[in-house]
Amino acid sequence: MTDRDKTQLGKTLWGIADDLRGAMNADDFRDYMLSFLFLRYLSDNYEAAAEKELGRDYPKINGNDRRVPLAIWYANNPDDVADFEKQMRRKVHYVIKPDHLWASIATLARTQNGELLNTLQAAFKYIETESFQSTFQGLFSEINLASDKLGKKYEERNVKLCTIIQKIAEGLMQFSTDADTLGDAYEYLIGQFAAGSGKKAGEFYTPQQISSILSGIVTLDSQEPKTGIKKKLASVLDFACGSGSLLLNVRKRMGPHGIGKIFGQEKNITTYNLARMNMLLHGVKDSEFEIFHGDTLTNDWEMLRETNPARKPKFDAVVANPPFSYRWEPNEAMGEDVRFKNYGLAPKSAADFAFLLHGFHYLKEEGVMAIILPHGVLFRGGAEERIRTKLLTDGHIDTVIGLPPNLFYSTGIPVCILVLKKCKKPDDVLFINAAEHFEKGKRQNRLTEEHIEKIINTYQFRKEEKRYSKRIPMERIAEEGYNLNISRYISTAVQEEEIKLEDVHSKLVESEKNIRKQTIEHNKFLTELGLPPLP
Repeated sequence: MTDRDKTQLGKTLWGIADDLRGAMNADDFRDYMLSFLFLRYLSDNYEAAAEKELGRDYPKINGNDRRVPLAIWYANNPDDVADFEKQMRRKVHYVIKPDHLWASIATLARTQNGELLNTLQAAFKYIETESFQSTFQGLFSEINLASDKLGKKYEERNVKLCTIIQKIAEGLMQFSTDADTLGDAYEYLIGQFAAGSGKKAGEFYTPQQISSILSGIVTLDSQEPKTGIKKKLASVLDFACGSGSLLLNVRKRMGPHGIGKIFGQEKNITTYNLARMNMLLHGVKDSEFEIFHGDTLTNDWEMLRETNPARKPKFDAVVANPPFSYRWEPNEAMGEDVRFKNYGLAPKSAADFAFLLHGFHYLKEEGVMAIILPHGVLFRGGAEERIRTKLLTDGHIDTVIGLPPNLFYSTGIPVCILVLKKCKKPDDVLFINAAEHFEKGKRQNRLTEEHIEKIINTYQFRKEEKRYSKRIPMERIAEEGYNLNISRYISTAVQEEEIKLEDVHSKLVESEKNIRKQTIEHNKFLTELGLPPLP
């Protein structure tokens, strides 16, 4: 399937979503639609594994039989079902009963079967509770099939679900839905729902163009970026991972086998479930990722609180797009927290540096971190100035990248990317002013592939370009009071062209001659017409 076809599936499903939303809130409808798309993926994956496992025993369907093949096998082999499911848990780490497969659910929807809602509830519950090592526990917890938003009575809810699922099934039938295609469609839909969610979009989605910059930076060799992409990342962390799109972008750069394990953390339960679905839909095995539901700032992920230095988790790459200027409640005990102890606490009004220090604490000595933050972190005073100064004097801030305004769905403010390292070679900071390099859009501005590659290339080779990028020695930054405001170091003003009075005079004289010449010619025509000449 071509990239165009993959995009087209997403557009087709989005068109269906647009038609069906009606009175239902867009965020609620998003959760239903994405969950059904995920059930389709799980079903396809499971049926393919079952066919491989059963081999010649996998039933062949004749034209008159409406049952799914696995339902026929279950009916013909009741004594072997338990052993088969045990094997499937070992192979694919979950089990779906034949009646719960997407094909069965779609048939119930098409025939307006009154048991659709009950069957769907049973399907979600079974997948969650019968999965291997709790990978799917709570995965559908935010999908309320008994919600009044679907209807006040069971029958009303059932009818609405039949309509929604039937339309989605019809849309999916138009395309070959392999795992890559479903994953791309899922990602496309998340982006489209984010575009319509306003400020809420910042909770779960980082635009792909910005994800591409961060992933392009952290996948390069940290000490010698000019040598290119690293062959392997043992681990990558996004501690505010949203729907997981940023982590998946890093994986895409490294290839499916280029990352040992992906780690993410997300506070919002709905978004946490989206992230887990997103990973699986993109072919990331449940053993290859770990997404934790919890609060990053209070650090309630037990794995990260390991006190034994030998077992303390460290990551090759850390990426993040945390909520901007998030209000938090630091207490006295947090001042002694190992993440903040050497730098101080970020102010209550803005947790930006608290998020940064959290990720930086878990970065490997030879690792690289890229984080998206509001411009205020570059110049605000008080506690933030003290934290920024220590990070600079300790040699940890490697690059500052200024981005254009209005790139996010959730805010129109311009943002920056800070690149940090525990050990960095150059005794300077690279500033990249990309704020004026973008394509203007009706709702959001966008960065083209050329803009993105220029930013990554400038970082990789530490290039300097007039009014775009410059390497600033630490001495100069100290003179500026450790203020990182980009305009202090890179002038974007276009120098006015020098005017030579002699040249201007000559042009005026020449213009005067032309005027006289043209007037004479014009008067000849006027005389021939019997009209008075111009003075």
